[in-house]
Amino acid sequence: MRVAVYPGSFDPITNGHLDIIKRSVKVFDEVIVTVLINPEKKGLFTPEERVELIKKVVKDIPNVRVESFFGLLVDFMREKNSNIIIKGLRAVSDFEYEFQMALINNTLDANVETLFMMTSAQNLFLSSSSVKQVAMFNGDITGLVPEVVAEELKAKIKETRKKKGD
Repeated sequence: MRVAVYPGSFDPITNGHLDIIKRSVKVFDEVIVTVLINPEKKGLFTPEERVELIKKVVKDIPNVRVESFFGLLVDFMREKNSNIIIKGLRAVSDFEYEFQMALINNTLDANVETLFMMTSAQNLFLSSSSVKQVAMFNGDITGLVPEVVAEELKAKIKETRKKKGD
């Protein structure tokens, strides 16, 4: 069974991420979408909230599992009996960073390979950061994220503003 891991912060998951997931499941028997917990990054959504959002978005895709993980990706890969990492690329700048990460992961475990998937043209500009920024200024995020994510994102921003007293 060919199991691939699609890691990321997914804060929040976008239509670009979803496109990579849908295309990946055509190539692999199972795709594990994993929210990597980075203690250096303070996300808008908690890792648990991100996992739940992704589960809602992929509920109709049978060969996708969603988990979170803290630590080295290669350790997670071993735990899941996978040696394929899937990474989506939008631009050359993505490639430079992801290429370095692929080399590091391959150095840590020579059995781990990274498969790069080019984003679809309609998602070329899309990032979680840009979606959050548009949403924070009440911009229209229709078509950028799945509908359930748009609703949760708007609610989360409203909740965050209340806490800050904005």
